[in-house]
This record gives sequence, C-alpha cells and structure tokens, in this order.
Amino acid sequence: MTTESVVKPVVYGASDRPPRGDYSRARADYTCTQDYASYTAADHDTYRRLYERQRALLPGLASQAFIDALPSLGASDRIPRFEEVNERLYKATGWELVGVPGLIPEVPFFTLLANRKFPVTDWIRKPEEFEYIVEPDIFHDLFGHVPLLFNPVFADYVQRYGQGGLKAQGLGSCEMLSRLYWYTIEFGLIREAGQLRAYGAGILSSSGELAYSVQSPEPQRIALQLERTMRTRYKIDTYQQTYFVIDSFEQLFEMTAADFAPIYERLRGLPEFAADEREAVAA
Repeated sequence: MTTESVVKPVVYGASDRPPRGDYSRARADYTCTQDYASYTAADHDTYRRLYERQRALLPGLASQAFIDALPSLGASDRIPRFEEVNERLYKATGWELVGVPGLIPEVPFFTLLANRKFPVTDWIRKPEEFEYIVEPDIFHDLFGHVPLLFNPVFADYVQRYGQGGLKAQGLGSCEMLSRLYWYTIEFGLIREAGQLRAYGAGILSSSGELAYSVQSPEPQRIALQLERTMRTRYKIDTYQQTYFVIDSFEQLFEMTAADFAPIYERLRGLPEFAADEREAVAA
C-alpha cells in the first residue's frame, strides 16, 4: 500500500525546502527497494571518492571497532548493493538493511530498529554537495552507521533504542529520547586505551568534524549521563559544542537497560541545557 495519505515525507528541524526523495516508491512502512540500476557512473564515483577520503582520516580518530568492521561493507569503489551487505550483516548480528526514500517518521523508524532492520536512504548526494549535505544520504547511512551494526553489543543497543522509542512515543517523550540518539549513535565519543575516539555516524561520515570532535579544544566533552544527555538540546547545522563520552559499548548497553518512564517524568519539570552550555567538569 503506497497511498499519499499513508506515506508522506517528513522534516526534522528547520528547512526551507521539501525533503528529498521519491516517496511514491515507498511501502506503508516507508521502505522501498533499492533501485540499483538508477545509479549513474557519477553516483558511483561520488561514493568512491567519499569513501576513500573518510577511510584515510580514520586512524587515530575513529573507534577501532569501527575501523575493524569497515571492510564488512564490501566494495568501496561503487555503491554497495543492500542484499550483498545483508548476507554478511545478518550472519554477524541478525540485522538487515532496508531501503527508504529519505527521512521517515518516528514510529516507522523505531519499528524498523526494534525489528533489527536499519533504514538506509537509497539516493546519493550530487557532486556539488560533496563537502556538505543537509539530509543523510546513502553514504552517510552506509559508511557512518552500518559498520558498527556488525558489533554485537552495539547492534543490540540500536535495537533497544528502537524498542525504547516506541515506548517513548506513547509517553510523549520522543524529544528527550531523540537527544540520546543524537549524542550516541550520531555524535558519540568513546575512550579506547585512554584515548578519545569517535563512534557516532555523523562524525565518522564528516571530513571536518571527525578531527574536530576528537582533537579540538573548543567543544566540551562530558561523561555520558542519561539525564544530562536527555536535557541537552542539539544543533543540526553546525559542529557540536558538546559531546558525550562512553567507556565501552557494554557500558552504553547496560546504561539503557532501565525503564525510562520515571526518568521522563522527572525531567519534565527540569530546565534544558543549551547545546553549548558549559559544565563545570568535563570528561
């Protein structure tokens, strides 16, 4: 079923243009078949150049778990086929990739994650958008997110997040939970052998923010605390001014085992933190 009343584009944050992507191709759950034949030689070349640039930047900045898992994506000289990645991914952690036309609403997004299905935008940026793109494209989703889905603990955390999202939606608390996603899955930092490293997809797929997040003295870095994270607003159009740091993926998984309902209730009466609001003691 792909009627207009069911499948509509979604916008997160402020935007002066409609979301990109052909939503007429989407099923009722917002998934669509990867139209591999539609990719041009220029599309494959854009992916290849993005991949090569980011891979060269990873040593000393990215989590070793991410670096170790990156080859599992397969070919780097062309856009991968989802079914080829899925053969390896499902064997490793029981996850699979599903195509989507672009950003999708919260409930379908949470539902897919809760069922160990990761939505990947199937279009790629234009060559003139090589340095920056507003919405996530196939390179961001594949290169940034998918390698760590081969890590069993992190893969379980992403599923737990999806399950928690469905509960949060019923409690009217999606905004608080979305901040946890932003500051872990998208922009998280981890300590490995005493050194800061990036594991968030938004950092790993950015040529500029990768070094900035790990090395710059400008942003603050705080040990991850659920309540502090859920109270912290974020910006979508600049480098982050606050990063939250974990010691291991096991710590992240264990930290999110609790029922968040009492936390949401407690936080409703507390003030929020601005994205750049400083804390006395940083990690």
